[in-house]
Amino acid sequence: MLSSRAQAAMTAADRAIQRFLRTGAAVRYKVMKNWGVIGGIAAALAAGIYVIWGPITERKKRRKGLVPGLVNLGNTCFMNSLLQGLSACPAFIKWLEEFTTQYTQDQKEPPPHQYLSLTLLHLLKALSCQEVTDDEVLDASCLLDVLRMYRWQISSFEEQDAHELFHVITSSLEDERDRQPRVTHLFDVHSLEQQPEVTPKQITCRTRGSPHPTSNHWKSQHPFHGRLTSNMICKHCEHQSPVRFDTFDSLSLSIPAATWGHPLTLDHCLHHFISSESVRDVVCDNCTQIEARGTLNGEKVEHQRTTFVKQLKLGKLPQCLCIHLQRLSWSSHGTPLKRHEHVQFNEFLMMDIYKYHLLGHRPGQHSPKPSETAGPTLDLQDGPAAPRSVLGQPGGPKTHIFMNGACSPSLLPPLPGPMPFPLPVVPDYSSSTYLFRLMAVVVHHGDMHSGHFVTYRRSPPSAKNPLSTSNQWLWISDDTVRKASLQEVLSSSAYLLFYERVLSKMQPQGREYRSEE
Repeated sequence: MLSSRAQAAMTAADRAIQRFLRTGAAVRYKVMKNWGVIGGIAAALAAGIYVIWGPITERKKRRKGLVPGLVNLGNTCFMNSLLQGLSACPAFIKWLEEFTTQYTQDQKEPPPHQYLSLTLLHLLKALSCQEVTDDEVLDASCLLDVLRMYRWQISSFEEQDAHELFHVITSSLEDERDRQPRVTHLFDVHSLEQQPEVTPKQITCRTRGSPHPTSNHWKSQHPFHGRLTSNMICKHCEHQSPVRFDTFDSLSLSIPAATWGHPLTLDHCLHHFISSESVRDVVCDNCTQIEARGTLNGEKVEHQRTTFVKQLKLGKLPQCLCIHLQRLSWSSHGTPLKRHEHVQFNEFLMMDIYKYHLLGHRPGQHSPKPSETAGPTLDLQDGPAAPRSVLGQPGGPKTHIFMNGACSPSLLPPLPGPMPFPLPVVPDYSSSTYLFRLMAVVVHHGDMHSGHFVTYRRSPPSAKNPLSTSNQWLWISDDTVRKASLQEVLSSSAYLLFYERVLSKMQPQGREYRSEE
């Protein structure tokens, strides 16, 4: 419908035309002769009205409950989908706020966007409606600009991978944390001119062999940082190697072969990830020592090579869990193919049975002190282990199938046979200590050569209850945003899954994740 101002303008135009038609032929001839002058005067009047009263059409406002979209700069759907997914993780945004206080607490004016953490925080807060903005569509080109300052050459006109960009961001944040002096690019004339001149008094001598500067630890635990545990057991002498801990930012899970009549689930992928594997022809020091004891006169014995069993488990679960489903496969001819199988996932994910716990450490008990055990110990700073209700299920320490560091090779399942695991029809989430809630899903449409990324994410919480979690889901494709149902989200072919840990009622609410050891 037209506004009253537009209707009045149309009425005045109709009256002028009627008056012009009622005039005589001579008058109409003179008017037509000076038509150019009249048109110029009319254009000037229209321009004046526009300047004074503004445009007739009103600006379209963003609908309630939706979030801003992101403009596609060419082929930047991979970046837009990842930013929308990260903006649905409140713990990550809170961590960025704490991390960037070092730049803003002593400065009256906000620093320029030369730090990745500040640029990322500004974008994520705008996408999560924590910053007031009237724009329906935002421009994230500033993120590409700051990543180029960290020596990442990412083109906005070439198709990229969202999972690779996720690791680019996490690794660049670590570089920013380390605060190593960055070498200025030779073509960055502006930065070279702004560098302070070094006086002879400022020049110091660096001796050879000096220790490298140690990196600063996070003030608070990085929400996406977790730890994997891996150990190997000799199948011949049952000797166990020391447990190894490795840091991860995301779990990259391969999709196992589907069985006819049985759907693929996320639990299948997780069990396939931690399932034990056989490593052949490994030198066992313990078997070599045993063989040397049986020889006479201390004769040298060749290194004994046996078969080891290797198994992974999650030693420390992060606060924000990013799961990457590997959909890349290779044909017999060596060509890349995309796997389109649907992997079932739920709104809540229990990770108790995938959690590593120390030998003899029961839920609710304190970890043994280093003087009380001969084996390697590590305070994982991640709360108690799995509850009794989970440990008592098949696959718990009673059967020793998933028990790291205490399982006998004779009790391990035959390789490469499938590993049994419980799949309850109605899981009891109340008994879970390591429970995660789904926050966002990134989906890739297309094949290995070309495609498009979209995101399903939760709507931001209301201003009245900012600590709550919204049950409204959104579907976002670059600058297009609409509401979606949970069923639509769970039916999608996920490529990236973003979960956030839910603290149970038995755990203290004020608990914080400590920094890494």
